Amino acid sequence: MTRSRTAMLAALALVAGASGTAFAAQSANTGAAAVPCTVDYEVQNDWGSGFTAAVTVTNNGAATSSWSLGWTYAGSQKVTNSWNAKVSQSGAAVTAANESYNGTLSTGGSASFGFQGTYSGSNAIPATFTLNGATCNVDDGGSTDPDPDPTDPDPTDPPDPGDPSDRVDNPYDGAKVYVNPEWSEKAAAEPGGDRIADQPTGVWLDRIAAIEGVNGGMGLRDHLDEALTQKGSGELAVQLVIYNLPGRDCAALASNGELGPTEIDRYKTEYIDPIAAILADPKYADLRIVTTVEIDSLPNLVTNVSGRPTATPNCDVMKANGNYQKGVGYALNKLGDIGNVYNYVDAGHHGWLGWDSNFGPSADMFKTAATTEGATVGDVHGFIVNTANYSALKEENFKITDSVNGTPVRQSDWVDWNQYTDELSYAQAMRDKLVSIGFDQNLGMLIDTSRNGWGGADRPTGPGATTDVNTYVDGGRYDRRIHLGNWCNQSGAGLGERPQASPAAGIDAYVWMKPPGESDGASEEIPNDEGKGFDRMCDPTYEGNARNGNNPSGALGDAPVSGHWFSAQFQELMKNAYPPLS
Repeated sequence: MTRSRTAMLAALALVAGASGTAFAAQSANTGAAAVPCTVDYEVQNDWGSGFTAAVTVTNNGAATSSWSLGWTYAGSQKVTNSWNAKVSQSGAAVTAANESYNGTLSTGGSASFGFQGTYSGSNAIPATFTLNGATCNVDDGGSTDPDPDPTDPDPTDPPDPGDPSDRVDNPYDGAKVYVNPEWSEKAAAEPGGDRIADQPTGVWLDRIAAIEGVNGGMGLRDHLDEALTQKGSGELAVQLVIYNLPGRDCAALASNGELGPTEIDRYKTEYIDPIAAILADPKYADLRIVTTVEIDSLPNLVTNVSGRPTATPNCDVMKANGNYQKGVGYALNKLGDIGNVYNYVDAGHHGWLGWDSNFGPSADMFKTAATTEGATVGDVHGFIVNTANYSALKEENFKITDSVNGTPVRQSDWVDWNQYTDELSYAQAMRDKLVSIGFDQNLGMLIDTSRNGWGGADRPTGPGATTDVNTYVDGGRYDRRIHLGNWCNQSGAGLGERPQASPAAGIDAYVWMKPPGESDGASEEIPNDEGKGFDRMCDPTYEGNARNGNNPSGALGDAPVSGHWFSAQFQELMKNAYPPLS
């Protein structure tokens, strides 16, 4: 419910925070007159356990160069984040202080800010405010409308975050892409890392705490504020990875998360709602915000459930409770309402979904999620493939239609009846399939090329020998993994194509959504407070399972927990980059 109170605040003095000087207003009819100011406090959106509020303070007294607005809650409200003011809380007492850019309040001038909070029980509007320490009286004249106009907007509607119809066809065209300064600093500190430290990478919001910033690091607002600085007068896209589903990645323990399989309500109210509230802030309306939604989730419900040799009990649980579809649908619905947000849903990679038995059912699963929890296919701007994976962009030394001595390439051990040999052909085919089942005709695809270059001395320079189909394929393939199912910190991998817009038909961009140098998972069990488990596929001594044909894992040793900096991997990726680094 949207609620507001216009408070007529009468203060005896308005203290200028910068100088400490007290100002008093004089009237021809009285002595020292009250110095009036006005506060409008509006609860814009309330979902029962949390809310967002907008506050405007208008100064009708003497000008001041800084301001501080205080109030006290009568209930359990707790402010969790804010924008356009520095908001702090001690017990029930809240203080909002100006930012460096909005401290000046001239006579008649106003400043506005917003914040998000949580609560239980009631969410009463504060009764009293103070401005720069002076107690203010409150008149509730603005809290009710004695004669509501039936044409007024529905007071329960959230603020309009912009018109989705104003989105451009491709958010990467004509735009710079945000360079994460935290990743850039780590990359530049590596020997030779300055060659790529200015490349744009994704910002991973892989737990609730990441919204505010983990261990003193940058939070979502910090990144968006920095993106505004990098934007300048041109266009800029900022890439966010939405990654915190309940029961996350039911088939790969290294990617498990903080939320249990049934905690869909926490996912909605503590994770998606706060992100949506921040992205909807008009301050960020000129950014093109690309969200990649829930990597490694929906395909698991097709490939890793009962009836498949790759099934896991956890994936059966997530298919049964529907929380993957509900979470993705909820995220698409909430984020899709924001006019400058571009949602791209994860669509696996060709080495996962390229088989006939996986391809069509996965597309159908994507549509199911995109029409759940109020979402529509219109909330999906595109799909992303190969995120944090190693599948080659283009295999140029053999084609799926080739045969050797009458044996088709599809029957080779490497291809293993897959319909596709690389990510570009898979992405374009998946796009066509998705459009055919009802997604937008202008659907765009992203391909993560952050670790699929496969260069270096082992890169083939031509087709393999035609002795038989296996020597032909193995001798010519760029992807040097032991098996297509290997995914963790792969030995021999290299940086791929540099991020670029509109590189091929139907492809919005090549991106580095997974920041090079961030581990895929720990090579041995490492206790952590992030909910991330130990997966034997990250152990270089592991001899495999059904998902990689019972082959060695091909993983690098001495790897840290997923998402943590892995210097040896970073150096490997640079050494084997293709195109090579100069």
